[in-house]
Amino acid sequence: MKASYAKYNLQFKRPSGTSRGVMTTKETWFIQLEADNRKGIGECGILRGLSVDDRPDYEEKLKSTCENIQLGLNRLLEDLIEFPSIQFGLEMAFKSLKSESKFELFPSEFTLGKDHIPINGLVWMGDSDFMKQQVKSKIEAGFDCIKLKIGAIDFQTELDILKGIRDEFSKSDIELRVDANGAFSTSEALEKLKRLSEYDLHSIEQPIKPKQCDAMAKLCEVTPIPIALDEELIGVFQNEEKEKLLQIISPQYIILKPSLVGGFNGSQEWINTSESLGISWWITSALESNVGLNAIAQWTYTLQNGMPQGLGTGSLFTNNFHSPLRVKNGTLQYDLTQDWDFNLRL
Repeated sequence: MKASYAKYNLQFKRPSGTSRGVMTTKETWFIQLEADNRKGIGECGILRGLSVDDRPDYEEKLKSTCENIQLGLNRLLEDLIEFPSIQFGLEMAFKSLKSESKFELFPSEFTLGKDHIPINGLVWMGDSDFMKQQVKSKIEAGFDCIKLKIGAIDFQTELDILKGIRDEFSKSDIELRVDANGAFSTSEALEKLKRLSEYDLHSIEQPIKPKQCDAMAKLCEVTPIPIALDEELIGVFQNEEKEKLLQIISPQYIILKPSLVGGFNGSQEWINTSESLGISWWITSALESNVGLNAIAQWTYTLQNGMPQGLGTGSLFTNNFHSPLRVKNGTLQYDLTQDWDFNLRL
């Protein structure tokens, strides 16, 4: 077996804002495996400034993994415990190598085009007019679950946007989620959650910065809005640590990004632990190209979680790879009339 890798920079159609800053490009890496006249493709979707494996030795580790591919998947995954995005890319590549089609990793009614995945429509941060325009376009596109990034512009403006939605659509019409990306201080968080609760929100993601377990636990205990942990899960590698974290904080939800928490295996460990503690979950992409998004979507469908998932990010980039993935009427679908165009040389 041979393995190679290459870097690829995804270009946003327009700058996309969160409370951590504005993004214009997204770096990603691909692994290609070759054996017995077959090829497998995997994507290592790192998020600079957020991924735990955002380290100076990232490419060196990727190169070493390819040079030692003969060790096999299980051994390599053990060696990559601190590099969850490479773990995921490697899992994806091995799945791809063994599949009849290198992009059909989990054959199902979804990949046959016979079923779909409900997803939320994502509204990025910007000025009030831009955010309102995004909300309007998501509703017109058939979404009944909308997630808004908050925490970077004036809080009252954000409340006004939520009020504008609720003045026209009840919670039975539109499910609203918000994502603060840790923007609230511990001293102001509860008061802001109380004000947000006036708008019948489904949940808020990561209201305060991660690694403040006691503060987050207290917030989850008294919050008027269900809290979903996101960044809090990054860098927690061992099962015992995962269970301890969830026992201490006791959130209402956790959100799993396979590229950030160790791929299929790492995400499944979080799911098993959360379900044992009565904590609900959903899956979200982490700005991967359509290659990574495809793998996440196919796997997510097999989990049969009926909640809207966070898988609507494929249309954000100007230079994404053409694929059968299509967003229609608030769902992610597989359009068998469309084919792949993965034109990257590895």
